[in-house]
Amino acid sequence: MHDEDTIRTVWQRGRASGEYPADTWRQDECGAWMRRSQYGEATAEFGWKIERVAPGGAKDADALRPFHVANSYDIANGRPHCRITADRTGLTATARTDEPRNRPL
Repeated sequence: MHDEDTIRTVWQRGRASGEYPADTWRQDECGAWMRRSQYGEATAEFGWKIERVAPGGAKDADALRPFHVANSYDIANGRPHCRITADRTGLTATARTDEPRNRPL
């Protein structure tokens, strides 16, 4: 596990949306929604974890990113491995939901 300072720093690297409060909601590199309070919760709908995105053993925060628990990062190929993304099915481009939704890819 990571200390609270690292968790806070990595959370800030998630993509913020103007639709939802950035201190509660962020998106990972796959577009999946993550809820800040669900860090480390592997079975939570919006659970998230910290993934290393650069080779080497260093736990430098610059090499870490937030990812939904179902998604990961392939360091060898330099890209995310996406299984979950945001769900905007049935919504117009300007529509907004009360709470973010995710869907499997």
